[in-house]
Amino acid sequence: MEFVPAPAVHRVLCADCGTPIVPNSANLCVACLRNTVDITEGIPKQASVSFCRNCERFLAPPQAWVLAKPESSELLALCLKKLKGLPKVRLTEAHFIWTEPHSKRLRVSLTIQKEVLTSTILEQTFEIEYLVQHGQCPDCAKLAAKNTWKALVQVRQKVPHKRTFLFLEQLILKHGAQKDTISVKEVKDGLDFFYSQRSHAIKMVEFLTGVVPVRSKASEQLLSSDTHSNTANFKYTYSVEIMPICKDDLVCIPPKQARQLGNISPLTVCTRVGSSIQLLDPATLQTCEITSAIYWRNEFNSLATVTDLVEFTVLDVEVDGRSRGKFVLADAQVALAGAFRSGAGQDEDSMDYESAGYTNQIYHTRTHLGGILQPGDTALGYFLTNSNYNSDDFASLPAERIPDIMLVKKTYPNRRKKNKSRGWKLRSIGKEAGEEGETGSGRGVVGRLGGRDQKKVEEDYEHFLRDLEEDPEMRSAVNLYKSTDVNMKTETKRGPKKPQFAMDVDETPRQIEEEEEEEADFPEIQLDELLEGFDEMTLGEGREEVVEAT
Repeated sequence: MEFVPAPAVHRVLCADCGTPIVPNSANLCVACLRNTVDITEGIPKQASVSFCRNCERFLAPPQAWVLAKPESSELLALCLKKLKGLPKVRLTEAHFIWTEPHSKRLRVSLTIQKEVLTSTILEQTFEIEYLVQHGQCPDCAKLAAKNTWKALVQVRQKVPHKRTFLFLEQLILKHGAQKDTISVKEVKDGLDFFYSQRSHAIKMVEFLTGVVPVRSKASEQLLSSDTHSNTANFKYTYSVEIMPICKDDLVCIPPKQARQLGNISPLTVCTRVGSSIQLLDPATLQTCEITSAIYWRNEFNSLATVTDLVEFTVLDVEVDGRSRGKFVLADAQVALAGAFRSGAGQDEDSMDYESAGYTNQIYHTRTHLGGILQPGDTALGYFLTNSNYNSDDFASLPAERIPDIMLVKKTYPNRRKKNKSRGWKLRSIGKEAGEEGETGSGRGVVGRLGGRDQKKVEEDYEHFLRDLEEDPEMRSAVNLYKSTDVNMKTETKRGPKKPQFAMDVDETPRQIEEEEEEEADFPEIQLDELLEGFDEMTLGEGREEVVEAT
């Protein structure tokens, strides 16, 4: 095989430094070419970006404010748009250089290419430093000022408790419906949501219509008008009224309307509240759906609420065999809680049933809780025999169609007595709405008025937490988060201090009886139902309030 030499490469000397190079149109080496021609000319090496500390958004020229995380692709694109001479060159690579978070600087490394001479492309890498300037976006400026809202949503419910708004707050957080709200104000019968745009208020009204049974009405107020340009400035108000019937309420449907709803018994219990309410007859398991349109056509109120529930002890349960979904029909024998105990441990606030002749009486009733009730359990129900309701529809019912007792749900008194800390937490929109002066830090936007109703709001909040624990369907509609300081909050009962050299003695039988066992079927919340933390939702430090469920 014959050796073929490679063609000779002709080299010339660089015109500046004399280094042998391949001939080019400039007759310069790469180092001398870079010293002679600067392809970064016209691109500023320092720039600034505007940042709003309240909502943590960056200004995207000319007027848009966008949310961008540190060292994200969105923030990098925003920084590159700030450079004026960048379109004249070819950008091949761009990335962030790490800086201290408190330095208020952003460092970006760029690699660009540009044709400097004929068939000569030069590549260069350089660094640009951005100064983060704190400012205030128009939305936050309106939030800081007063009376700058343009649309208002007034949510009201005429009930004596706040549990509906506690649940509604969690629904708003789960679906992110609070992001456009500039302020939230608590009033006597509900909440007021303020918005800077009319479309945001309309979106909130549509959200409320989809999660709770409501009726709404819109109004507008003229602020100013210009006859020359035919423009006007309005303030819009949307009044939203929630149906005054809540879960576990005792409802007496008007007889005429009950016949239209499948001839259901007028005396029912509300088992579910969504965009419509579901009523159940515990004696037959017959259900009916009442939509907002049907209800507001012929309004009626609930006879009794959860505050009127009475504890009963289940003596015997006999399952009928009929069932509908999770409800199982059964015949039960119940008595008042503590009916067969001595009256020494009776609470001062409890009603004296002994003087009324109801203490040792056993009642027979038909219930829909046959699948979960066992002899010895405790259930909550309405004591109709000992109640007096101011309702014409209830008074028109025949006496034989009114049961003595209507059981509503199972309760767990032994677990409640121990006051164990819960291993989960809830969020609140208290600080996200921008209000200051946290008078009720544990309740978020509900219960912040303080005063004489504060104790009642605390009780409503505790009942709301119990409902979340005992109802998996209700729990699936909200977000629960892990509590990291459960051990620190655990309450332990301390007995009398023992002398230094006291003898250890066994507990007396009376002390052993006081420590009752917990219910085996207590609905514990599993760890897989809890979310990890709050980092993915927190927009800024101190902007989100964590409410601990204790």
